[in-house]
Amino acid sequence: MPEKASKEKMIIEKIDPVFYLDQNVTYAQTDAWYGHVTRDLKMDIIYPQTDEKKYPCIIWVCGGAWMQMDKGAHLPYLTELARSGFTVASAEYRLGHEAPFPSALVDIKAAVRYLRANAKRYSIDIKKFGICGESAGGYLASMAALTNGKDFEQGGHLDQSSALQAACPWYTPCDLPKLAKEKSFRPPFFAGDINDDQYCRFINPLSYITSKAPPFLLIHGDLDETVPLDQSETFYEALIAKKIDARLIILEGAGHADAQFFQSPLWEIIIKFFKEKLK
Repeated sequence: MPEKASKEKMIIEKIDPVFYLDQNVTYAQTDAWYGHVTRDLKMDIIYPQTDEKKYPCIIWVCGGAWMQMDKGAHLPYLTELARSGFTVASAEYRLGHEAPFPSALVDIKAAVRYLRANAKRYSIDIKKFGICGESAGGYLASMAALTNGKDFEQGGHLDQSSALQAACPWYTPCDLPKLAKEKSFRPPFFAGDINDDQYCRFINPLSYITSKAPPFLLIHGDLDETVPLDQSETFYEALIAKKIDARLIILEGAGHADAQFFQSPLWEIIIKFFKEKLK
């Protein structure tokens, strides 16, 4: 017999729910190919299967400049987030070349309503929804949180609310006209006149900040050359001016979508934020 061979009995006293990944769940349908066909919008849902407890739900919104996105790109990290005590859903949305603003925001809000409508299946507490996203996904997360169940409601499950109780956007553009002028960046997602004041108010998260906004945890790198740090600083100051519960974490030496954003110390802060605000 090998020296390290052993035969043991083990008792596990605390039994946690088993987590499952429900992939490619259709949460909405939209027109596609110039309005001639129908496209399914999908989400991946990581959830604990149990009737004994309801869990807060966190929506993840992938970035990609409104030109690319992949709902499965960060599933390893989202799985760890789920196992810390949440149902987590990563939803796809229409890109800029498919449909201009506010199409993607309409999609994310439809995803929230779908999850509330199916809360029992996914062990969700319908009163506790948070959202987290990066870059373009951070923009959509912010807009979804700030419009908070009042605007941009289209599609199914309109009897459900799309309101969110906490938001954690990463390196999010919040002053789009300023960013467009400084970086000469104009994605097709914004089809209106960027110099028109009314259109700028329509697309800018800053326009939607009120005293009823949910708590925000903003995260940004100080070496971000794609979305400069002053975008999140402006966002933070605007939230504070409305007396919103807000915190800005600046990662020293981090660029846009840097590896620092996927390290355990930061995810521990994110998990603590959602646990506190969604308790």
